[in-house]
Amino acid sequence: MRDDSQPSFDVLSSAWTTSFTEFAASYSPGVLPWGRSLPSASPADEIPHATTIIVATCAGGVVMAADRRGTSGNMIVQRDAEKINRVDEFSCVGAAGAGSFGKELTRLYAVELEHYEKLQGRSLSVEGKANRLATMIRSNLPLAMQGMVVIPILAAYDETRDAGRIFTYDVGGGPYETDHFHAIGSGSVFARGAMKKLYREGASSDEAVFACVQALYDAADDDSATGGPDVTRKIYPRVAVITSEGFRLLSDDEVDTHVRRMLDGRMSAPDGPTAPLS
Repeated sequence: MRDDSQPSFDVLSSAWTTSFTEFAASYSPGVLPWGRSLPSASPADEIPHATTIIVATCAGGVVMAADRRGTSGNMIVQRDAEKINRVDEFSCVGAAGAGSFGKELTRLYAVELEHYEKLQGRSLSVEGKANRLATMIRSNLPLAMQGMVVIPILAAYDETRDAGRIFTYDVGGGPYETDHFHAIGSGSVFARGAMKKLYREGASSDEAVFACVQALYDAADDDSATGGPDVTRKIYPRVAVITSEGFRLLSDDEVDTHVRRMLDGRMSAPDGPTAPLS
């Protein structure tokens, strides 16, 4: 007599797939974010949202920076939100949109990459990482259509190119590789506008970090959902640098140095540095 309490052969054999999400979907789909259904009265507008995240390439790597504000409607619900997530030694993901779903998606993505590496004995290529994340975003489309939108951005160091790479997405997946810099979230249009004047190809990681801090300040200046640096509470943007040495999250003291330098300059030039006309 068959014991239905035990996993079937098909489920057990699927454990050998290199995709953790495929295995989870066959064994227990309810554990996946998109394996659940929302109540008819969707609370999407009440869920805290993460806002502005900016990414820029630098000499031999890539920088990701994010503000710390979480909002729900017109209310600030968190001042020290964490929006940058390390997913492996040479990659990180920032997620704008529904905060809780963004965290769940990026944690699952980190498990996805680790699962592949354990089974294959090697890490995915950068293109493989970008495509795996695209598949997961596509799976979330039904919930996105109900308001649980999560828009991630992937930053990775490519060992074969000795360079940083940036991949962006829409709610249907993607991915779209972007050169130089990109931003997501409600303040992204202002951050990208600032980076058009501040970005320098081949800049050092310190120069790229400073440019990102400037761009986040401009975003906070024009977008109420983006939080600027809070020097009284010592809440600063989160900044990560990925190079051949791996992922590194800058300490508050390191970011404080960039923030105070930026604020000193804004005392005499409130709109920030200007770009030459020629």
